Amino acid sequence: MLAAERRDFLLARLHADGKLVAKEIAAELGVAEDSIRRDLREMAAAGLCQRVYGGALPVSPATADYATRATVATSSKERVAAAAAALIRPGATVLLDGGTTALAVTAALPRDLAATIVTHSPTVAAALVDHPAADVYVLGGRLFKHSAVTCGAAAAEAARSVSADLFLLGVTGVHHEAGLTTGDADEAAMKRTLAGRAADTYVLASIEKIGAASPFLVLAPTEVAGIITDAPRDHPALAGLPVIPA
Repeated sequence: MLAAERRDFLLARLHADGKLVAKEIAAELGVAEDSIRRDLREMAAAGLCQRVYGGALPVSPATADYATRATVATSSKERVAAAAAALIRPGATVLLDGGTTALAVTAALPRDLAATIVTHSPTVAAALVDHPAADVYVLGGRLFKHSAVTCGAAAAEAARSVSADLFLLGVTGVHHEAGLTTGDADEAAMKRTLAGRAADTYVLASIEKIGAASPFLVLAPTEVAGIITDAPRDHPALAGLPVIPA
């Protein structure tokens, strides 16, 4: 099998199985494991997969630019957002992440909900302008334009003054082995800081994020109170995870 044919085979298998295990594929094809690992490196460099220990997982479509993400899995995001909004009780203090699913949460909130919303997303804050009973606080810092959120030292320092009841966390990948991941190291660090300021963290996980992975770990699944998703409960990437059906 030529190298190009092998990569086509790997892509088809990744699509069918949702993962690639280098050792198993090498044995199946009768080639050296180093050859498969080299193929995976080249595929990852081309944006065709996300390398993880021992193999590869699908790349999350949630790493696309903000405008593109707004058109992906919109009905799934609305279902997740509705389930997440139901967790917010009157009088609660909530840390709300950035991203398109978090924006959908603002649309799902009752307009008369009296709660304190703290966010590092200018777009999320702006969407809450027409919620008259909500107090809204915006954490300032350097604007990470890809996700339209602030991050960096100033944003992290501002976050440390907050004590919240819950944090609604956005990620780009959810996998029982690879963990909860995102595409930028600084953004991952900011998300961890926010999670550390809340009594409970819940993950906003629309369908396209399940089984996918991105380069930077945010948290292990065991570190969150629940993963809000409308993916099937028997999805292999959710095995053993604390799932909250949307």
